[in-house]
Amino acid sequence: MSVIRLLGWACLFGAGWGVARAERELWQDFKAAPHDYWTRPLRDRFSLLKDDLASGKIALDRGSEKGFMQSLLQALQVPASSQMLVYSATSLQLSLISTRNPRAIYFSDDLYVGWMPGGKVEIVSLDPEVGGIYYIFDIPRSEGAPLQVERSNRCMNCHGAADSGWVPGLVISSVVPGPNSGSLVSYRQETLGHGVPLGERLGGWMVTGAGAGAGKMHRGNVTGELYAGQLTTTELPFGETFEVRRYPAATSDLVAHLLHEHQAGFVTIALEAGYRMRAARHQGGGEVEPSRQGEMAAAAEKLGRYLLFADEAALPPGGVLGDAAFPRDFAAGRRADPAGRALRDLELKTRLLQHRCSYMIYSPVFSGLDPEMKRRVLRRLDSALQPGPGDALSRHLPEGERVAIREILAATLPAWAAAVGPGR
Repeated sequence: MSVIRLLGWACLFGAGWGVARAERELWQDFKAAPHDYWTRPLRDRFSLLKDDLASGKIALDRGSEKGFMQSLLQALQVPASSQMLVYSATSLQLSLISTRNPRAIYFSDDLYVGWMPGGKVEIVSLDPEVGGIYYIFDIPRSEGAPLQVERSNRCMNCHGAADSGWVPGLVISSVVPGPNSGSLVSYRQETLGHGVPLGERLGGWMVTGAGAGAGKMHRGNVTGELYAGQLTTTELPFGETFEVRRYPAATSDLVAHLLHEHQAGFVTIALEAGYRMRAARHQGGGEVEPSRQGEMAAAAEKLGRYLLFADEAALPPGGVLGDAAFPRDFAAGRRADPAGRALRDLELKTRLLQHRCSYMIYSPVFSGLDPEMKRRVLRRLDSALQPGPGDALSRHLPEGERVAIREILAATLPAWAAAVGPGR
């Protein structure tokens, strides 16, 4: 099952750097110029808020761990209903994680929060240019105790290496955890995103709200034992081994898991496109040399393909159903066109979204792309979404869906008209 290396922000142990620094290309060396990961001024949402949180200007509940987390999530505009619980020992705080004390993860489009009872709070906040910025801090135990936020460099052992595509992004893996929550069998290593078959996901995670077609469609909710080379698994009913009331929500919603996986894949591919373009400009004295144009076109093609769900793994027969709260909170951020359609509209019968273009196109990671790379992607989408038979990016989309997506983008994405021209 899945150790799901938590989305680029869980500071997992054991990944290593994999490839020596000298063997990597400039775009993969996030510490070096022109990326300057450790010295670049930060514009991610948590970095801009952390001083107000630490000073008490933004008040947080100090009465209990659960109350603190509820108030923190509210301050960060991260829905508690996005809660996902993982019991495989995959975090910097792996000694605290077990089936009796699972780690909770909460997320929005640009911010990820991790915590387990008795542990520290972990933050991954996505900077528009350089990607994940990783923080860790203790929950203050008294009213006057300071909130001391520390930027973590240990997280980069996993979140700046092969597991995150060599950019400071998100990581997801899948394992069968043993009785002590260590990994016995792993799946989908160094791969993430909506193209990973559901049957290879969610090992080591609690899953609720599966609904129609649930059964054995994913790897969640089990533990395993290895004896004489044979693996046996045992079902792990939600809430049987831990106290649900200690957490801000009473769920680990399958729909949240699906969207979290989609976002992780997007972040990795979008950051790669940005890092490649920044490195090419640096090496070309501010311009992209002719010899690098093909590389930039391929990066834009890869991102466009992901945005349009060209390789999305099908949902199981009968589809899935989430718990009621998270889909409602997720829809609160929808941007609707005059016809009332939005990219955040869920489908969940055969696929994730009703209109197969990612809502992450509105995110800071996309808006923070180099302007030329962003134009390349948007123009490629415009070409792919034209009426007719479609092309390599869009032939999986019926013509009516392509038309609807173009109309939604034109009405809700300000950068669209600037990139493709008015009236397109």
